[in-house]
Amino acid sequence: MLSIKKISAAGLTYRHFARYRQIITILFKYGFDDVLGAFKIDKYVRACLKLVSKKRRDFLEKYSRPERIRMALEELGPTFIKLGQALSMRPDFISVEHVTELAKLQDKVPPCIFPEIKAIIESEFKSKIDDLFEFFDEIPLASASIGQVHKARLKDGRKVAVKVQRPGLEKLVAIDLGIMYHLASMIEYNVEEIAFIRPTKIVEEFARTIAKELDYNIEANHMERFAANFINDFTIHIPKVYRAATTKRVLTMEFVSGIKVSDIRSLDKAGVDKKLITHRGAEILLKQIFDHGFFHADPHSGNIFILKNNVIGMLDFGMAGSVDQQSKEDFVDLIDSVIHQNAFKATRQMLKITFWDKKPDTRRLEKEVGDFIGKHLYKPLKELDISSLLQDLLYMMSRYRLRVPPDIFLMMKALATIEGIARQLDPEFDMVAQATPFIKQIKIERIKPQRLADDMYTLSGEFIQFLKQFPTDMIEISRLIKEHKLSLNIDKKNIETIALTNNKIGNRIAFSIIIAALIIASTIVVIDKTPPVVFGISFLGLLGIVISAVMGLWLMIAILKKNRL
Repeated sequence: MLSIKKISAAGLTYRHFARYRQIITILFKYGFDDVLGAFKIDKYVRACLKLVSKKRRDFLEKYSRPERIRMALEELGPTFIKLGQALSMRPDFISVEHVTELAKLQDKVPPCIFPEIKAIIESEFKSKIDDLFEFFDEIPLASASIGQVHKARLKDGRKVAVKVQRPGLEKLVAIDLGIMYHLASMIEYNVEEIAFIRPTKIVEEFARTIAKELDYNIEANHMERFAANFINDFTIHIPKVYRAATTKRVLTMEFVSGIKVSDIRSLDKAGVDKKLITHRGAEILLKQIFDHGFFHADPHSGNIFILKNNVIGMLDFGMAGSVDQQSKEDFVDLIDSVIHQNAFKATRQMLKITFWDKKPDTRRLEKEVGDFIGKHLYKPLKELDISSLLQDLLYMMSRYRLRVPPDIFLMMKALATIEGIARQLDPEFDMVAQATPFIKQIKIERIKPQRLADDMYTLSGEFIQFLKQFPTDMIEISRLIKEHKLSLNIDKKNIETIALTNNKIGNRIAFSIIIAALIIASTIVVIDKTPPVVFGISFLGLLGIVISAVMGLWLMIAILKKNRL
């Protein structure tokens, strides 16, 4: 397992200077010197000025910042491409605009030469490639940032597809992760506008994610789990994994020959029933989400093939999502409340499935949810564009700093992707109608006697546990108080503010008492006609009343201004 904690960021700067300089050069090329400037690495920036072409100005004028981020990641290579793809599924970390752009990242790179691939296979199995395969095509079927796929044939004659990891990849990823962590630490420390998203946390999570992608045994596990879930479903075909020919860096699976789902012309030529496969494809994804709680998280057209008899073949199971029963129910309640145009309930459900640092203004959010529902639900449900609806929903959540849990987002993205493919095959396809039985089933499951009994049993157990623990907790608190070990963390600034406010209040009360006393004393002097007397009125008494009036006026002005006394 890769661990960026084991890499010294300070040492990394010197040990991998060439790669570090390359990264900084590319970041500068695409106009991110505003971030680099905060790192106080002017000497590197000056070097970049000499290395970067004059086309830099064109990049800044022609492309938006999210577009330039995508282009920079593509040029930085496999690790950074995977980072961008991982971030494109985390709207809780980055804005929706960046999510949308990073989703366009191309994961196609030139293939490795065959001798390098052959060396990896022979190293993994400690055996000659000819002893493992009867035939192995030297030209790859596909090539991506992590590995490439070759067609081959086992000794028993079965056709297989062999996915082989690129040579030196793990070492390159380790170097890049160290540099990423170093840069993230500097950004978090120096760039206040970006620090709030915790760049170091992003890199740490990405390190765990890419470590899983670098282990083909995990993808093999996913394939076998999907196959078990659909063991009695003959509308879908999951390639068989050949464990004897599978390791951490080599995955051997059944070779599947079919027509890519996006190749409409070939589908028509082969006489494929497009309405049927549209229905089957949507049904398969809905079963994955709502029945199994384990779904293919990247079901794009390149991963879906149509086999004989309108059977759907799915490939590339490196990325999978999972949702528990509660998450499914919350998501169903959100969609159901939107469809039934209940803005109040939709707002509450949105707050329930997301998390935030500061709770938003619910009344304002509810009004915007109402506007959102009015925008999408003015037409028949069969014309509802799920992809557009979910996209606008994400934008709204982003504006209110509501963060969507990764698996919920992956589920939303998978549904939108499948709907997009379905509409290409059958423009009349109604995703809402297809999903309605699953939504109803989730709602029915919630009120089944067994479920209610289980919920009551769980709740009773938790309540009993609370009653048992509560006296112990109170005794522990009492002990801490007696031993003077219980302390309250109070912000000094708040104490100073409270003290200042109390002083103002005290001063105003004292001032009011003095004014009142002066008015009473002056009135008594006037009544007694204490000399000297002017025009029959005590001069001292009159003077006291005038002074009281001036002081009272001053106090009133000070109170109105709220910044005096």
